[in-house]
Amino acid sequence: SRRYGQYTMNQETTKAKEKPPFDRSNSQDSVDEVSMDDYWNEIDNIKKSSENRQEQEVVVVKEPDVSEGELEEEWLKEAGLSNLFGESAGDPQESMVFLSTLTRTQAAAVQKRVETVSQTLRKKNKQYHIPDVRDIFAQQAESKEKAPDGTESQSARTNENKYQGKDDQASSLVVGEKKLMPLVPEEAPASETDINLEVSFAEQAVNQKESSKDRTQKSKGNDVPLLSFRLPKDKTGTTKIGDLAPQDMKKVCHLALIELTALYDVLGVELKQQKAVKIKTKDSGLFCVPLTVLLEQDQRKVPGTRIPLIFQKLISRIEEGGLETEGLLRIPGAAIRIKNLCQELEATFYEGTFNWESVKQHDAASLLKLFIRELPQPLLSGEYLKAFQAVQNLPTKKQQLQALNLLVLLLPDVNRDTLKALLEFLQRVIDNKEENKMNVKNVAMVMAPNLFMCHALGLKSSEQQEFAMAAGTANTMHLMIKYQKLLWTIPKFLVNQVRKQNTENLKKDRKTMKKLLKKMAYDRDKYDKQDRSTNDADVPQGVIRVQAPHLSKVSMAIQLTEELKASDVLARFLSQESGIAQTLKKGEVFLYEVGGNIGERCLDDDTYMKDLYQLNPNAEWVIKSKPS
Repeated sequence: SRRYGQYTMNQETTKAKEKPPFDRSNSQDSVDEVSMDDYWNEIDNIKKSSENRQEQEVVVVKEPDVSEGELEEEWLKEAGLSNLFGESAGDPQESMVFLSTLTRTQAAAVQKRVETVSQTLRKKNKQYHIPDVRDIFAQQAESKEKAPDGTESQSARTNENKYQGKDDQASSLVVGEKKLMPLVPEEAPASETDINLEVSFAEQAVNQKESSKDRTQKSKGNDVPLLSFRLPKDKTGTTKIGDLAPQDMKKVCHLALIELTALYDVLGVELKQQKAVKIKTKDSGLFCVPLTVLLEQDQRKVPGTRIPLIFQKLISRIEEGGLETEGLLRIPGAAIRIKNLCQELEATFYEGTFNWESVKQHDAASLLKLFIRELPQPLLSGEYLKAFQAVQNLPTKKQQLQALNLLVLLLPDVNRDTLKALLEFLQRVIDNKEENKMNVKNVAMVMAPNLFMCHALGLKSSEQQEFAMAAGTANTMHLMIKYQKLLWTIPKFLVNQVRKQNTENLKKDRKTMKKLLKKMAYDRDKYDKQDRSTNDADVPQGVIRVQAPHLSKVSMAIQLTEELKASDVLARFLSQESGIAQTLKKGEVFLYEVGGNIGERCLDDDTYMKDLYQLNPNAEWVIKSKPS
């Protein structure tokens, strides 16, 4: 018998009405229980689909039996801190620069995991070097106390659970002897609808718990509408995923994992990170194939491909049929026909002989959902699927969005790119809701089971548990669709922590270089003069030199003014172009901030150059196209 027969559904719906499963503020825009039919119908359709594909091998992997210590060890590796313990442990000083950039909540999260790992290794009588975490942070505190810039509060005193407010913002940055505080434009005052990207999310959560303990109580209830969250303008420019050089993006990912863990710790929610498991998978084909394998196949056909070709083609086919079709995504294709289409696609897709004209629109939609559902590892990743599911347990919508932002940063590139393409497509479906009758709630309910339930991780649960999960995952899906632009933004406080790491590393490198030069009998003063001359010899104060090696006007000196934006700099170059370069359009070339305290960063059009120059005075400014 089917797991979700109509009788069972009615029973569960009745139970839900008696006792709502989510008596929390995250229900403030929860899907109406009466309208949950779309969700359960989708579950029923998934069941029918799997019955018709029984002959295909379905890999069910038992969740690995790992200790808490092993999970925390894996966490430290993911956070870039594996050199603190184990056989590869070295001098804790190696991690001092990284640890010195952490906020207190981030440092507390690291300390908690290091202590767990240390206890586990001691129990196993491992003969590894196991540093005492108190010593690590004590050294850090000592170095902070000596610092003239007053940044001691960032991560020292982690044993004291004192969160004293906004003096501990990670986004303040020391440049030379000047401490730069985050710029908050006057026209965008902080409010409950603003998403503050300048201050650590976990620190915000601590401040909120201390200053307004009654606010979350007031926001509870199903009848409170979802606030329209927005990002205030940042004068130094918004940083999107894809704007940073790989070496800096790696640092962002390490910090994002620590920040996410700190946020969950502060809010008392368990961060359920999975240990990566090895699964027997197909090494070719289209369905039930890992995204990385698909991408390798596709890149041999179309170099530079970032999203699986079959995924792109299915979306195209749905759109060719018109997004006005009523019940799009909700009405399933015929199960037998879907099964036959899968077999045909497997055999002929790469040969280019598959007849796409014969694929009905609802069949293409069913194939798209099937593709997502049958990935050996979920689109939201095996490591973080449970963390995505736990988002529903965070107290406020704003905190749920903050957690989703950090989780998107942690996804592997191919997962993130594919998810982005999916969410953009879903938004286009919703844009036609007047005709297709698919608003954001309908789409969220239909898609949630396909993204959040994964057979490969053995995430089986009772009907009662699945009912409890239904509204939560549908609401999480709702947030991901509605606020997808926010999710692809890298919080400024993380970028500023990377800037601080780079500045500290540069100082260390310079000290090493000076020692080396001294040993080689070079004049130290001569080196200092050379170092200064590379930065400002040929450029007067208040002027930047912009390089454009691929344009006919190779470089230009530009006077900084209060109102000068990145878009103005681009316009000056493009207005002087002729010939082939004149065909360049807005959006094909970008202004980059290169060097100084960042590796490389693509600037958005609304970046105020004078404000950014103050943040990174040693940067070079280059106009070029984005790498594909």
